[in-house]
Amino acid sequence: MNHAVTFPRFSRLVLLSGAIATTAVSLWFASPTQAAPTELQDSPKAILDEAWQIVNREYVDPNFNQVDWQRTRQELLSRDYTSRQQAYEALNKALEQLGDPYTRFMNPSQYQALTSQTAGEMSGVGLRLEVDETRQVLQVAEPIENSPATRAGLRAGDRILAIDGQSTRGMTAEAAAKLIRGEVGTQVTLLIERETGKSFSVALTRARIELPTVRYTLREEGGQRIGYIRLSEFNAHAADQMRRAIRNLESQNVQAFVLDLRGNPGGLLHASIEIARMWMKEGAIVKTVDRENHDERIMANRTALTDLPLAILVDGNSASASEILTGALKDNQRATVIGTRTFGKALVQSVHGLSDGSGIAVTIAHYYTPNGTDISKKGITPDIAITLTEEQRRQLSSEPQLLGTLRDPQYVQAVRLLSARGVTVPVAIK
Repeated sequence: MNHAVTFPRFSRLVLLSGAIATTAVSLWFASPTQAAPTELQDSPKAILDEAWQIVNREYVDPNFNQVDWQRTRQELLSRDYTSRQQAYEALNKALEQLGDPYTRFMNPSQYQALTSQTAGEMSGVGLRLEVDETRQVLQVAEPIENSPATRAGLRAGDRILAIDGQSTRGMTAEAAAKLIRGEVGTQVTLLIERETGKSFSVALTRARIELPTVRYTLREEGGQRIGYIRLSEFNAHAADQMRRAIRNLESQNVQAFVLDLRGNPGGLLHASIEIARMWMKEGAIVKTVDRENHDERIMANRTALTDLPLAILVDGNSASASEILTGALKDNQRATVIGTRTFGKALVQSVHGLSDGSGIAVTIAHYYTPNGTDISKKGITPDIAITLTEEQRRQLSSEPQLLGTLRDPQYVQAVRLLSARGVTVPVAIK
């Protein structure tokens, strides 16, 4: 899987998080690796040698954390392995010596999950599912826009009684989702019950669905028009969705924007660059430095879609590509950052698919904000610090529809700031 972008040194850089670690990680997808030596082919050792070669060639620290990396190869290839899983475990132990949680091996299922996540697509019918805890019934939380589900008229709150004749009684949302997913072009039949008590069957043909990563709305605050945009991750469709959001809100004559990056763990680098260029007319976006101390500065290119006032909301889970975008807009004084300190992830990884369908992520570079700030393990400090109470965090987590409303203290502060900048929005937190 290759992502063609235009940055000369890291021509397929991406940033991603969560898929291979519980903390934010940074990645880029690379071309296939060279074949293993003939004597190793069809052996678990072939995968070990492929992975070792990649780390040897690309790892950001040429001293390998003071590890004798040549000796590590000898040790890996001198052992006998009775299974691929045993070889995988040996490789993981070898990588742990580097002291870098972001340089990691992925088994085939983990690697497939990673590539699917970055694509921002799924094969299915376009339903978000939930279990009504009160009635213990499976129901539609939300049909995804432009999906087979929406075209069939399914609605939020519809109860799903059966999937291809199998009762959903006691079924989790995750188990139901597995039954509903499938190959594009195949069908699944759902037995649906509406609030009226009427039930009916609907046959849906599975399709490739673009997952929404950008949600936006026009907020009327004190007679003023605020464009609220929430970006949940930087996948392959994020830039196009952001472009549509900005243009749609501009057409509705908004007077300012609030960009919500809270909880956004990162994503594709080229998506963060494209999105930064939508808000910035000129200036540096990010600088990367590789193992040979070569640096590359990526710039805005005078393609901004708007110059309206902008506030950004961040928190401790805003990481990686979120921090690139936040740092670019903050350092260029294009936006005011509100919330709490960000995660502090300033490393870039390459991701390589291996010959058995597994993969490896390897740290290859460090990045800095336009002002040269190293945010690693420190994060970005907001211009205006607003910390939520534990009660406020619980409420916004359990009722996400309150995000970007006057029940959201960080959003309220953003609106107050925009008022002070010339957008008259008298509000009060209640």
